[in-house]
This record gives sequence, structure tokens and C-alpha cells, in this order.
Amino acid sequence: GDRLEVQSITKLGAEIHGYQPTPSDLVKASRADLIIENGLGLELWARKFTSAAGDVPIIVLSDGMTPLLIEGDVYKGKPNPHAWMSPIRTIKYVDNLVRAFIILDPKGEDTYLENASKYKLKLKELDDNLRSILSSIPKKQRVLVSCEGAFTYLAHDYGMEEAYLWPVNAESQVTPKRMLNLINTIKEKQIPTIFCESTVSSKAQKEVAKASGASFGGTFYVDSLSASDGPASTLIDLQRHNVQLIKKGLAPELMN
Repeated sequence: GDRLEVQSITKLGAEIHGYQPTPSDLVKASRADLIIENGLGLELWARKFTSAAGDVPIIVLSDGMTPLLIEGDVYKGKPNPHAWMSPIRTIKYVDNLVRAFIILDPKGEDTYLENASKYKLKLKELDDNLRSILSSIPKKQRVLVSCEGAFTYLAHDYGMEEAYLWPVNAESQVTPKRMLNLINTIKEKQIPTIFCESTVSSKAQKEVAKASGASFGGTFYVDSLSASDGPASTLIDLQRHNVQLIKKGLAPELMN
């Protein structure tokens, strides 16, 4: 509603994993009434940032959530931070936000609870819609290849397999070994289409596509929304955009 002013520290389109806060960001945070983090290791830079902000309360949206762990590479065993990519898990984020907002602004409790209820209904509708669309893709074609391993929760919760160039953006480098492993996976599983995300360069992934014989299917939105006139200006639009790309790339026969 209009009871709170919400501002994002990371800029639109920024790579959030390795974001470098500016002096103006620190000033903004020090004047805040509440700082919101995703958690699960997403904002490793935030520790220094939040300590510099002083005694501002902090809420971690993923608190209470059982994370899925990164399976390979040097990050094996660490939590995958992209839990918001599964709509049914995002409901937990909403519940955590509501509790924090009510503590911050008790008089707004009815407003926050009502708005949360409406938004959770939208998330449940999105969950049903995504489940229906993704389950319509033939099982052997449900392999999602992206640049970053950001679709672990979506893949896990909606019956897909996942493959990627690197596990966590801005914390890994593209290596010949990673590229070769992905190329071999694409060939072995006969994956027709692969993708990349908006906050990183797609150059390496397009090289993988060329070497493997797959098509490059376009740009996902994960770590950042698009501009207001773009395809992913809200979280729900982001999900719909991504799933339509998946459907078009992995099962174009279903687009009619």
C-alpha cells in the first residue's frame, strides 16, 4: 500500500551477487527504518554494508526456509540463494515481510495482512499456471540450461533437470572445462535450446550453443527486473516471461 516507501539499493539490471555499494547507498541505508535481505548467501557484500548502516533492523526473507544446496563445483554444499524463483516458496517471503512490516508499523497490520493475502493468491495462481505449462513439456525435453545455476528451485519444484555454465554469478569464472562439460551434456541429452540471464554476458553461452548444435533461446530475468516497459517489470511478469521462453525453446509444438 502507501504506508511504506520501498527503495532498492541495487540498481536495475545490476549483478547483485557482487554488487559494490556506493557512499550514497550507505547514506540511504543509515536513514532506513528496515533493511531487507534475501539471505542464503546472495548478498555477501551486505555484511559490511549493513554494519555501516548502524542499528537499522534487518529482515532476512529466506529465514525459516530449507534451502536447496549447490551440487557441484567449489560451491558444493552451499545454499542456492535463488529461492524466489519458485512461486510457492515466495509465499514464505511474503509471510516474513508481513511480520516485519507489522512490527515496524503496527497500525498498518490490517492493510499488510489484506495485501499479503491478495498477493499470495496471485502466487498460488502463478504456481498452478507454471505447473500446468511446464508439465506439458515432454519429460525427456524438460532440461533447462542457463548461464547461472539460478533455476534450481524452479527445476526441483516443477519436475525439470538443470544444467549451467557456473553455479553462482560473479563468484565463478567461465572455464574451458565447464564449457566442455556443458557442451557434452547438451549433446548427450539432445537439448534443443539453451538460455542466459539478463545481468551477465551471453557470449560464452552462445559459444556453447554453436559448439553443441543447440539454439540460443533468449534472455531470462532472475537477479533483476526489467525496466517498467520491459517483459519482467514485476516478479510475476518475470516468471511468466521465463516460462514462455522455456516453453518456446523446449517444446515449440505447444506454442499454438
